[in-house]
Amino acid sequence: MSTGIVVVGANGRMGRTISGLVAADLEYRLVGLVDSKEHLDALAGAGCPVTDDLEALLPQAPGAVIVDFTAPAVSLHSARVAAQSGHALVIGTTGFTEEQKNELRALAAKTPIFWSSNMSIGVNVLLKILPELTKALGDSYDIEMVELHHNRKKDSPSGTALTLGECLAEARGWKLPDVRCSSRDGIIGERPKAQIGIQAVRGGDVVGAHTVYFMGPGERIEVSHQAHSRENFAQGALRAAAWLAQQKPGRLYSMQDTF
Repeated sequence: MSTGIVVVGANGRMGRTISGLVAADLEYRLVGLVDSKEHLDALAGAGCPVTDDLEALLPQAPGAVIVDFTAPAVSLHSARVAAQSGHALVIGTTGFTEEQKNELRALAAKTPIFWSSNMSIGVNVLLKILPELTKALGDSYDIEMVELHHNRKKDSPSGTALTLGECLAEARGWKLPDVRCSSRDGIIGERPKAQIGIQAVRGGDVVGAHTVYFMGPGERIEVSHQAHSRENFAQGALRAAAWLAQQKPGRLYSMQDTF
């Protein structure tokens, strides 16, 4: 049976990409679109209910999975509504504070909630192999990262860069907030060994690119991931939605749980 999908932020770049993939895939069906009032006219003719009120829509979409790529405050609202209705929720939003992440974890005890800073299968494979590479190379290799995104991205560094940075820091026995360096200017002295540099580049229409550098004695290893289109993330989100529809509440799920 196909998985019903409700898209929050349906007029956004990711929302439109997800809706288009759902319409073209018999494994899914579009059962609702949600966006702010000023964008509803742009969504007319979708062949499903269109509204600015997620809470009012959900009784018309029993068993559907909500997919939300918006902003932290909007996604938290979606999570609160989902926790009341019992609908499963997939979140691809980045930029959450630790306090907001803690609220998501608490709400995930009431209804199945999935959150990943990057829905790409490739990036999530990197999260598995980068810690192994870090440990194998040892402490003599300095770790740096550069991430590139389009000129309309609001958060920096990217959520993906921070997630990758966390897995690298944990492999060294560090906590990322203690060792992250995202700005260097002036006479700064020698680079500390306990440091992971994460630098952000913004421009044009770059969908997303992340490169991790391991720089050691006499050599350098570069591990890169480049997203060629937003469909990459949308496909991952739909894969997550189909998986989440079969799960029970209990904890905040991520792409790592689907492998």
